[in-house]
Formats: sequence, C-alpha cells, structure tokens
Amino acid sequence: MIDLNLPSYPYKLKQAKDKILIFDDLRNRYVSLSPEEWVRQHFVAYLANEKGFPRGLMGNEISLTLNRCNRRCDTVVYDRNGKPLCIVEYKAPHVEITQKTFDQIARYNMVLQVDYLLVSNGLIHYCCRMDYLRNSYTFLPDIPCYNDL
Repeated sequence: MIDLNLPSYPYKLKQAKDKILIFDDLRNRYVSLSPEEWVRQHFVAYLANEKGFPRGLMGNEISLTLNRCNRRCDTVVYDRNGKPLCIVEYKAPHVEITQKTFDQIARYNMVLQVDYLLVSNGLIHYCCRMDYLRNSYTFLPDIPCYNDL
C-alpha cells in the first residue's frame, strides 16, 4: 500500500483466500483492505493516538437515512453524551478531493448536524467547523484535539 501523510501505526493484516484483510479496531473485525480502507484505518489511528479522540466515541460505516435512501458515513465521532460531533469522509490516495466530496459529506450532515467535517485521502486532509448561525463554515488550519472540539 502507498505511504500516507499520516503516522504509521501497528496495523494487523491477514490473508483470507484471495483477499488481504486489515483489522478495524472500531468494528472489532477484519475488513477487506482497499486503498480507501487503508486511509480509514490510518486516519482513525491518527485521531485516537495523536489527537486524543476516544475510540469508544468513534464508529466506522455508520448508517443513516437521507431522502429515504440508506447511506453510510465513513466515520462518525460522538461527544461524551452520544451526540454526533464530527463526520469523516475518506477517499483513496489516488482520488482527488473535489467539491463533489464536500457535497457528499454536506448531504450526510443534513441528517447529523455535526460541528466538524473532516475529509482525507490520506495525503491531504481538510477540517471544517460549521457555523449554523451564519449558515457557513470555516476551514481550520489543523485538526483540533478531541478536547478542543
């Protein structure tokens, strides 16, 4: 897999028939290793290990219903009361982050109404703080630590 602009961590891989699997700490199981999954696992480890995000307050592949269609958020981070606080959307490293990516996460946010949106392809990371009073958002220079959210 490609080197990412994220710290390395002691990931676990295994072979299952013709697939390589990576262990997902949040789902507590092995999942198929795709380029996007490689980004997800590294980014979750970064949030937990470097930014102090509690693993127990993060979930991968969280289902939601949008316009009567089932969708899945890549990662949702919750506050200590169980309210969604942050949505994270991942793309594979070779996928450029475009307006379409932000439109996708904004649609998810119509349901969850979180304070922070994060987007990463493992090489470039964006963090936006929502301002619902002004109906706008601000790009932050860095991803805040969990206790600063």
